[in-house]
Amino acid sequence: MTTAVFPGSFDPPTNGHLSIIERASQLFDSIDVVIAVNADKKYLFTREERFAMMTELIKPFQNVSLHICDELIVNYAKKTGAKVLLRGIRNTNDFAYEFDLSLMNHTLNPDVETLFIPTEQRYVIVKSSSIKELAQLGGDISGMVPDIVAEALYVKYHTAQ
Repeated sequence: MTTAVFPGSFDPPTNGHLSIIERASQLFDSIDVVIAVNADKKYLFTREERFAMMTELIKPFQNVSLHICDELIVNYAKKTGAKVLLRGIRNTNDFAYEFDLSLMNHTLNPDVETLFIPTEQRYVIVKSSSIKELAQLGGDISGMVPDIVAEALYVKYHTAQ
């Protein structure tokens, strides 16, 4: 049985993330979607909020499970026996960054391989940081994120705190 790990901050989850999950779920026996938690990084959504959104979003996929990780992803893979890390790439900038990261991860755990899945063309411009900026300024993000994510962004940015 081949388990692949798809790590990310998912802050917020996007249609591009879901596309990668859907496509990967057809290629591997099981997918661990792993919400990365880094104490040094500032997130818009808490780990619990991201977990709740992703829990709803992965329901259609029988072989996909959701986890939270606050350690190196290669250590997570080793603990769970996963042999593949999945990384979505939108462009050559993503590829350069992810390629270097894959070399470091392979050095840390040679039993884990990184596979890159290019995004679908319609999601090339879908980037979590851009989505947050658009949502904050009242832009239309409906084609970039699922409805529950759009609603959560609206609440974050447009309700009295």
